[in-house]
Amino acid sequence: MFHRSSTLAAMLTLAGLALVGCASAEARPPAASPASGGHGAVDGASEMDEPPLAVVTIDPDGLVRQLDLLDGTVAELGQVPVASRASTDGRYVFTDGGEGVTVVDSGRWTWDHVDHFHYYLAEPAMLGEVPGRGPAAVATTSSSSTGSTGVFFAGSGEAVLLDTAAMSRGELVERFRHETDPHDGMVVPIGSYALVTQPQDGVATSVSILDEEGMPVSAAVDCAHARGTIMTRVGAVIGCADGALLATLVDGAVELERIPYPEGTTAPPATTFQGRGGRPTVAGLAGDQAIWLLDTRERTWTLLPVDRPMVQATAVDDEAQHVLALAADGRMLVIDGATGALLSQTEPLVAESLATGAGRPTLVADQPRAYLNGPAEHVVYEIDFADTARISRTFETPTPPALLAETGR
Repeated sequence: MFHRSSTLAAMLTLAGLALVGCASAEARPPAASPASGGHGAVDGASEMDEPPLAVVTIDPDGLVRQLDLLDGTVAELGQVPVASRASTDGRYVFTDGGEGVTVVDSGRWTWDHVDHFHYYLAEPAMLGEVPGRGPAAVATTSSSSTGSTGVFFAGSGEAVLLDTAAMSRGELVERFRHETDPHDGMVVPIGSYALVTQPQDGVATSVSILDEEGMPVSAAVDCAHARGTIMTRVGAVIGCADGALLATLVDGAVELERIPYPEGTTAPPATTFQGRGGRPTVAGLAGDQAIWLLDTRERTWTLLPVDRPMVQATAVDDEAQHVLALAADGRMLVIDGATGALLSQTEPLVAESLATGAGRPTLVADQPRAYLNGPAEHVVYEIDFADTARISRTFETPTPPALLAETGR
């Protein structure tokens, strides 16, 4: 199980956990009311009064655990093949070990209705595997019960579009499996369409728009060295060597807009993007000495220099414009996204993990807190980044939390 420490309240909670023990995957917190149709509800789910936030960890042997951040209970969800990567849309966790992607349904999600939210809780489930060869890139939308999910296998060059509504019913259904030449590519869902990278000499150089049947609907658009994708409040982002492509839906059709880097910039392009779900601004590293901020609402880039090597950055995009970064020495930094000023920092929390390569420390930003796993340290940290990067809770784990994802958001 996880063990919580660092405050008296946490110690009392830990004592309660000792009585409860590790919860089974069937043990659920009480629901507010049965879910009704629409607004992200599915059969068997209960609507909650607040987000049922949790942290999912995967240990080096593939054991999947889920820590409920509201009541501290822990569930063992099942076993997946040994994985080197994990990603999530806030409900499903996708694990990848190089020979297919395993899909885990955490049973927790938030339905974003723009001006308000609905929160749901259901039974977790192991949905199965999407077969493929080579490292996989997963691209999701902001909905966990409608639309599609993209999985691209670099080794085979196969772009797979999954039916997300079918996943919410416990099924893995492929809308299409489109073949390209092997390359480090992606398939990005947008509405009833998908963007698929096309290679030249093994490198992604353009993006095609396909319909749900996998048929092209327009000519390919240039995107040299296409790397990295994320869904924002505005639309889907794909990184290119000279900036980003922003895909939005206009009158039911996909519109692609290029957001170039500032003229004269010499900073390396962003190849990954991270940010708090449902916000327009995301972050990506510019090499290891600066951070790119992409505001998809304003269609602008901002470069934030940093004073030390970075390994990850994510945009909170709150009123204070917080940007969080994981430094190569294991510290989490809190940066002012408007000025680039360092606001606060932690001690070197995951220095051993970064130095030894024991697992993959991952920094996740939510509205009130950040979460960081230390595989070598056997801990998951909860950090109040708005309060001088204070460690609000520390959860000790019996095995290394090699991979981490947050669910329920």
